[in-house]
Amino acid sequence: MGKRLLSSLILTAAMSALAHAADMKVIHVMHQGDPAGVAAIGAVAKAFEAENPDVNVETIYAPHDAYNEKFSAAVMAKQLPDVMELDAPFLANYVWSGYLQPIKPLIDKDVLDDMTDSNIVQGTYPVDKDLYAIGLTDSTVVLYGNRKYLEAIGARIPKSVDDAWTREEFEGYLEQLSKLDGVKWPIDTFRGYGIKTEWITYAYGPILQSAGCDLIDRTTWKSAGTLDSEACVDAMTMMQKWVKNGWVVPQSAGTNQFYAEGHPAALALGGHWFYAEAAASMKDDIVVMPLPKFGAKGASPNGTWIWAVTETSEHPDVAGKFVSFMLKDREYRKFVASKSGYPGLKSFAAESPLYASGGAMAIAYEQASKTAIARPPYPAYPTITSAFMQAVDEAFNGGDPKAALTTAAEKIDEDIEDNDGYPPFGDQQ
Repeated sequence: MGKRLLSSLILTAAMSALAHAADMKVIHVMHQGDPAGVAAIGAVAKAFEAENPDVNVETIYAPHDAYNEKFSAAVMAKQLPDVMELDAPFLANYVWSGYLQPIKPLIDKDVLDDMTDSNIVQGTYPVDKDLYAIGLTDSTVVLYGNRKYLEAIGARIPKSVDDAWTREEFEGYLEQLSKLDGVKWPIDTFRGYGIKTEWITYAYGPILQSAGCDLIDRTTWKSAGTLDSEACVDAMTMMQKWVKNGWVVPQSAGTNQFYAEGHPAALALGGHWFYAEAAASMKDDIVVMPLPKFGAKGASPNGTWIWAVTETSEHPDVAGKFVSFMLKDREYRKFVASKSGYPGLKSFAAESPLYASGGAMAIAYEQASKTAIARPPYPAYPTITSAFMQAVDEAFNGGDPKAALTTAAEKIDEDIEDNDGYPPFGDQQ
């Protein structure tokens, strides 16, 4: 009798375990990041599982510089994750290709109501104006300065975005800094990142936009006549002059000469994430300024890595619940704040003294509402950024700016023609 009872109990336990396994929902979360970021997302996954015992979260890591290739491989293998991190400017391409689903119905309302305007912009598809992705953060680029060098030449320190340096001031200061003892290069524009990263389009595109042009006409979706317009050629020629004059840190010098030992670069065109390490090295010598106005108006970039739910997800409700959980998770927020995370949620901004009024990066946050311009939200963006990066590289290495931009515009328009205008975009004219 005892043996039969024991066998029965074992059988019941086994059947219960099988039933539980059958009820278990598995979601796959694909992301990029440094080792600390990987650990932070892993901790979020464990915390979510603890609150949702019927869910198993499997994380898939892809290196930052190989992320798009790994995602393309997942597409080819028809093994898309449920939740994926994506770089905001590629969103239009992913939505147009049918990879993502609208995320608004899946995200907690308090999180949606918490989004900043620029966060909404980076996750919105312009055709249906629906939200397809959301993030805890957005991003920007500011002009960092070494206070000691700027005071030595009597430079004016802008106090707000509205007070940004003009083109004439900026170039005048570059020339003065080039003659100042201790300054090897007036500015580091981070050419050391190379032409294979999104940095070139992200950081240099706003210089063109501030000068009065763009990478592509956002109504006709044609690049010829816009990217190679007189205003863009003038802006590219201006940047080429900085390089020819020896004002810009060369690509061979690596990715940081601003707060490197001896502080050989006086200024830096750097991302918001650059602040934490720079401030640790430079202490009170670091100055955060808005990007200069190279024309009638200022322009700054936005858009960063944000979270989406794929069209093929078997558990979109769980996927959305996970994203909402992550964006509200206190430990995850602490981690992002420690990396100078640029707020994409108003509540996160309130928790971030760095970006609050009077904070060291307040000007950076001000740019979000005054000068931020998203990279072209268009399915041809992968071609747009690749062609522009090649044009910048050619010009910075002594090539003719007009010819380089014309070639880039032709490549972009050829891709658009090859895809029949990426309908329904052409129907919006």
